Amino acid sequence: MKKIFPFIVVFAAFFSSYAQTRLSGIVQDKTGTSIAFANVVFLNSSEGTTTNQEGKFYLTSGKDQDSAEFSYVGYKTLIIPLKKGDNLNMKVVLTEASEQLSEVKIYQGKTSKTNNPALDILRKIWENKRENGINKFAQYQFRKYEKIEFKLNSIDSSVIKNPIFNGMEFIFDNLDTNKVTGKAYLPIFINESALKVYGDNKTGKKRVDLLGNKNSGFSENQNLIAMVKDIYDEYDIYKNYLQFFDKNFVSPLSTTGINNYNYVLKDSAYIGDTWCYNIQYYPRRKNELTFKGDFWVNDTTWAIRKINLEMTESANLNWITGVYIEQEFEVLNDSVFLITKDIFQADFAFQEKADARGISGKKTILYDDYEFNIKNTSEFFRREVIEFQKEVYTRDDDFWAENRMEPLSGQERAVYKMIDTLQTVKAFKRLYNLATIAESGYIEFNGWDFGPVYSIFGYNAVEGFRVRAGGRTYFGQNDPWRIQGYGAYGFRDQKFKYGILGSWLLDKKSRLIVSAGTRRDVEQLGTSLTNSTDVMGRSLASSSLINVGDNDKLSSINLSVVSVEMEPFQNFTVRVSGSFRNLKPASPGFSLDYYTDEARTESASEIDQTEISTIINYSPGRKTSSYGVERTVVNGGDFPTIFLSYSLGVKDILNSDFDYKRLQFFYDQPIFIGGFGKSNVSLEAGITFGAVPLGLLSVVPGNQTYFALYNSFSLLNFYEFVTDTYLAVHLEHNFNGRLFARIPGLRNLNLREIVGIKGVLGSISEENKRLNASGIRLIAPNDEPYWQYSLGVGNIFKFLRLDAHFRGNYFDIPDARKFGVTATFGFHF
Repeated sequence: MKKIFPFIVVFAAFFSSYAQTRLSGIVQDKTGTSIAFANVVFLNSSEGTTTNQEGKFYLTSGKDQDSAEFSYVGYKTLIIPLKKGDNLNMKVVLTEASEQLSEVKIYQGKTSKTNNPALDILRKIWENKRENGINKFAQYQFRKYEKIEFKLNSIDSSVIKNPIFNGMEFIFDNLDTNKVTGKAYLPIFINESALKVYGDNKTGKKRVDLLGNKNSGFSENQNLIAMVKDIYDEYDIYKNYLQFFDKNFVSPLSTTGINNYNYVLKDSAYIGDTWCYNIQYYPRRKNELTFKGDFWVNDTTWAIRKINLEMTESANLNWITGVYIEQEFEVLNDSVFLITKDIFQADFAFQEKADARGISGKKTILYDDYEFNIKNTSEFFRREVIEFQKEVYTRDDDFWAENRMEPLSGQERAVYKMIDTLQTVKAFKRLYNLATIAESGYIEFNGWDFGPVYSIFGYNAVEGFRVRAGGRTYFGQNDPWRIQGYGAYGFRDQKFKYGILGSWLLDKKSRLIVSAGTRRDVEQLGTSLTNSTDVMGRSLASSSLINVGDNDKLSSINLSVVSVEMEPFQNFTVRVSGSFRNLKPASPGFSLDYYTDEARTESASEIDQTEISTIINYSPGRKTSSYGVERTVVNGGDFPTIFLSYSLGVKDILNSDFDYKRLQFFYDQPIFIGGFGKSNVSLEAGITFGAVPLGLLSVVPGNQTYFALYNSFSLLNFYEFVTDTYLAVHLEHNFNGRLFARIPGLRNLNLREIVGIKGVLGSISEENKRLNASGIRLIAPNDEPYWQYSLGVGNIFKFLRLDAHFRGNYFDIPDARKFGVTATFGFHF
């Protein structure tokens, strides 16, 4: 994967704060009460900020500043001389003005939810929001220009002189100063897109055509472009919640906003030819996903004219030190306001403080050429790009001169040349390659990649210490074919294992793909209810160094698969496959034996099985990039998945042992519940018709590791429950810290509370029980559903989640576990 993030990682650890003038402190009134959202600017400049909810401020400038101006509505403006360099820990006291605006009432602290003119205006916005903008028209189309930039913040002389940048000193010729934050920054990446958008409000259909794309150093990398854009997905400020970084922020225009924000009617004035009210808002509580800022709203249409949103400092979000959003709307006529500018900026850093070192990302979207009520056919909206269009990514200067809606700055123009030059420097190539390996897990060579490097070492009770080497062909992200494989060796069983898979895209329009592969390995079966014929996959449970109890039920599997797959319409795939598998026990003392005669006097220990399967998979809302045999999902976890499989076991073909039919269904749905966090619902159901042995039954997935395994039951041992008919439900909800934010002593830790409950109901026929000769007692949860629940705490040290699991029933089963703890590691916003 060639992405922007390895490029950023190269620089991220090598810079520290820089400013010629630094300013910090607190603004208060005569009584010592802090003044939130007071304006702080360097005199006669555009560099400024506002105080936070505690009245504190921090401001830097790359220039020598001699004075700072402090102001707030209802108070006298104060100008304070500054000394050269640092002016830190200042205490600024504002005095009330002798004359105040009679038509504006000033609120401090929590504002009233009843007697407040700002709320009357807010209710008018709610009443009219469905009729504003492009929603007023049956059809619409417009041009859109997007510009995404990444910059490294806080560069000083110690960074420039760092030996790691030897030979790359020229990159610092492009240093600049942010006019809003005052931080010195270095532009490192820019991506521009020109688009044409078509929509039909009656049918809900939308089409976006990419007319041109250009970026610094990675012009044809669709994976990179798609992932960068997905970081800054589009949003509608009129909606109750604004979703980004996998979190739901409460919009200040939300119908529930009264419970989350304080609102103040601050001013009224003409903006252009329209009279507007200015409303300031700020959060009622700390540690919630909220903003501070203000907006201007028209007094007749109640449409937003301007709005800015700044994430509060205490918001429960990792690695993000600041988020700033700004939108502007123009009047098409007396009653229609259309968006013309949309700015989204986020600051990423490892430390959470005002002057933290980090990376700033900014997305600017400009709109023009609005046209309405031009109807397009259904076929027009169904038409999609099916192959890589090189010309889109190689537009000339004349195209960009016509399609840029604002000119590039000098630094933006320079970054194109800087990155092109940088990629020829050997020192940078070494750093970039190391970062790419860490991010993707593959070491890149000419035409093939070695990896994943994270799978090189493993351990289990059968193989002991295990080493693995693998690789894949890789000529580019649009490769029409790909071969990948691996070889592994266990030092205890002294056996060689391997897997190889080849795939070929035959038709781009229908995405007709033919695949074939084979795998011979040691595997922990029964870690998933839904069957998989993935010849390259391997469960974490198969290589877990530490287990709960003895992991003595591993199997040897020899699997070969041939499949044909197509996608008749977007995100809907149909796959037909034929497979042959040989199963036998790998662990000493473990048995998959089954009787081969009616008298139950003879048995076999190996299973040979031929199976034909038809699988339907539908993932509405999934976003992918590239046009080759493999595509990259850029919004993983944000869309539902529906899976339906019908499998036919065929006896005697390739000496296959059993005839059977199996039907399986799987459904997974993430659900964002406003400001209450995110839920995930998963449902699995299946039934097998015909007599089959233990190795072909549906084992309720247990988990004897100390790590979370997807859709498994953490308190079940492997093979504790075995079924031929089952229904399993998994429910989990992450409150994202909403509850802990209300508990003193916990709120500042930014922990996140997770609750879960899961259960399974199943049965096993007497016929299948009679076939079993393994010595394992086949028990199914048919008297009542087996269930367990969990309480978890996430975001511990920002990367650790711990879940405590409690068993609900079936305590009388031998070695039943009543309680357990699992850990999950990961980096989440």
